Amino acid sequence: MDLGNLYTEVILEHNKDTRNRREVEGYTHKERGHNPSCGDEITVEAKVEDGILTDLAYTGHGCSISQASASMMVDLLKGKPVEEALATVEVFLGMIKREITDVDFLEETLDEASILQGISNLPARVKCAVLAWHTLKEAVKAKA
Repeated sequence: MDLGNLYTEVILEHNKDTRNRREVEGYTHKERGHNPSCGDEITVEAKVEDGILTDLAYTGHGCSISQASASMMVDLLKGKPVEEALATVEVFLGMIKREITDVDFLEETLDEASILQGISNLPARVKCAVLAWHTLKEAVKAKA
């Protein structure tokens, strides 16, 4: 399977999978993110207990890239300490901005989300890919 097919398959798989698309019962942090250029809307809810993201999910609608990116983010960050999660968000944003290009580091740090590295070549899709990540960052910092 070539990288293009793998990319498409992972995006479609995460877009269809609804396990991360739900409300968080008893959330402690909540933020709504909106991408006016394409209409994507995401609400990220997180439950933080003792500095750990014990639960994390999103609701909303948007293109397959925004939805898949949000799902990958939840898979990657749920259960991590908030500080580690925020550092990981910065790595993801750095990857999309082409500030971090070390493929091995990105794969190790971002796991499946590293497959979105190619989005940096599609300026119209960058905001789609980073929406959930920025929204989580704002949610956690707003109440931190």
